[in-house]
Formats: sequence, C-alpha cells, structure tokens
Amino acid sequence: MTRATMLASASAVAFAIGSGFGAMAASANPSPDLIAAAQKEGELTIIAVPHDWCGYGAVIDAFKAKYGLKLNELNPDGGSGDEIEAIKANKGNMGPQSPDVIDVGLSFGPSAKAEGLLQPYKVSTWDSIPADQKDAEGYWYGDYYGVLAFEVNPDLVKTMPEDWSDLLKPEYKNMVSIGGDPRTANESIQTVFAAGLATNGGDAGKAADAGLDFFAKLNQSGNFVPIDGSAASLAQGSTPLMVRWDYLALGDRDTLKGNPDVKVIVPKTGIVAGVYVQAISAYAPHPNAAKLWMEHLYSDESQLTWLKGYCHPIRFQDLVKNGKVPQALLDKLPPADAYQKALFPTLEQQGAYKQVITTQWDAKVGANVK
Repeated sequence: MTRATMLASASAVAFAIGSGFGAMAASANPSPDLIAAAQKEGELTIIAVPHDWCGYGAVIDAFKAKYGLKLNELNPDGGSGDEIEAIKANKGNMGPQSPDVIDVGLSFGPSAKAEGLLQPYKVSTWDSIPADQKDAEGYWYGDYYGVLAFEVNPDLVKTMPEDWSDLLKPEYKNMVSIGGDPRTANESIQTVFAAGLATNGGDAGKAADAGLDFFAKLNQSGNFVPIDGSAASLAQGSTPLMVRWDYLALGDRDTLKGNPDVKVIVPKTGIVAGVYVQAISAYAPHPNAAKLWMEHLYSDESQLTWLKGYCHPIRFQDLVKNGKVPQALLDKLPPADAYQKALFPTLEQQGAYKQVITTQWDAKVGANVK
C-alpha cells in the first residue's frame, strides 16, 4: 500500500464516510457579485487566529493579496470560549472589535448555533465536506483536524515519553505543560479527555473524570507547569514537554530548525483527534466579507495550505481522490497508523466531557494555566 493510500484509508476509517463527496472535483470560485460586495465592505474581523497555527499565516496573506480587504485580527492567542464571548459582548458593535467569523472546536459549533450566535452559509465546495462534520443547515462546518501529541525538547528531556502514564514519572518534574486553560480552550479540554481515555482503558463516558484525576496527580507530583506552552517556552526550557495538536508541534519543529531538535510523539493510547469548525457570526458587521473568507478557507488552495501546516484538511479525501495533493506533502506527515487508532469524539461526547472538565477543573486540579 502506498503512503498516499494509507493516509487516505486512515482518514476514511476515522471519519467512517462513504458518500459525503460530490462526484466532481470541488474547486468552485466565489461569484463576482460576492467578491464585489465584500470589497465594498472593505474589511473583515477575525479572532483567535495565530499565524503559526496550521498554516494560517499563509492563508491570511493569500486572502489579503487576492481580494485586497483589510483584516482586523483580534486576540490571536484566545481560545474557543473567548471567541464565543466576543460575539456575545459585541452584538450591537459594528466596529472592528466585533468578530465576523470564528474558528472553534467542534463542540462549540452546535452550542453557538443553539444560542443564536451564528448565521448559515454554504460554501461552493459544500458537497465535499463530510456530512458528519458539518451542520446540515450550514451554521458551522469542519475545516481541519489533528491528533494530540507530545512535543519534547530533547536537550532537557532525556527519556522520551511513550504514553500518558509516563508523564507522571519523577524524571518529568516541572516539565509538563498544555496549550491553554482547560476551562475555556478547546485544545486543553481535549487534552484532559485524552489523558482520561488513556488511563481508564478507553471508556469515553468516564474519561473526563479520569482526566481530571490524572491532572490532579500531575499537579500534585510537581510535574505540571501551569503555563500556556509555546515554541518559545519549549526552546527556553520553561515548558520542555508539551501536549499539543500534532500540527502545532510539527510546525514548531520547522520553526525552531533544530534548536532544539524537537521530537513529536503520538502516544500509544488516548489518541484523540480534534476537528475545528468555521462559522459566521449572526451579528457580523461585514457579512459578505465573512462569506468570501469562508470561500477562501474551503478552496483547494487553502485546504492544501492546511496540509502544508501539518493539519489534515476537512476536504482531504476529496483532494486525494481528485489528484490534488502533491506527494511531497503526504511524505511530510506522520505515519498513518497513529491516525487509524484515533478517536473522533462525537458531538454528544464532547458536550458531556466539556461540561465536566470546564466546571470541575478548579475544584479537582486547581492549577490555572496562564
């Protein structure tokens, strides 16, 4: 089996999708009318989009160069909860502090829709987005995914951890960090869930409580560092062992260029995949610019940019089927077997463990991540 076929098969197994794609290559361009309306609005406000996340810097630059719109970038290091609160806080604000669009963890899409915070829009490539990774009415839709992995500075960590249980070992004292506040950040909520899934034998229904217990032990042992980890903190040594989405860790590996020689390890158990979704605010000051942004994100060009940033684009299967993915990109991805074992939590599961983790982190773990 070729590497391309293995990766395609891994994604197919994970998503369990057989009929969610159009019969033809989905590479439609936005209409001239939409482009003109967006350019008349003149600007777009995005939020919580760091340029080193999943290749976003290149996506942003391409959008500005192609359409000439001004981009207001709010709170680039914010989490999914911050994005939702920004919509709520700016409902009557038509200025640049009101986000037009959001990029949030999967569980935040349905809840934001239920609160009336989103407006529907179906992009031109809608049919090539897997049916179980989008709202049927177009209120939110998946864009990319990855799995949680260990990102390690080998200059300071001499023994590479292989699984979650290893993180409790004394040799990792004052070393282990996560990517944000588990009370609000999707990546960290998923991290707690993944740790619980690994330590309780794979019982998703009880993984939230098990994950909180795990991080309580990690904190009590002195291994947990309550700092929002980054490439800089990894290199400087304040967070030499981080739990990150694989695409962020692999991006850091490229950014740091061997100083240190970053190691990225997918754990043996508790392999959790996270899908991030896009949506347009119901109160968007620039609704046409927001729609044009969505068309840009779901174009072949941007979907391949996610892959260059080590993310699996949501249209991956469609792109592979239509011969759009260069082999050089496929060759830079981690081995496919880890992705075959990944759990894609359902919306129901995510809603349940999100509630437990965000409300009980303070009481059970008591380490606020900053």
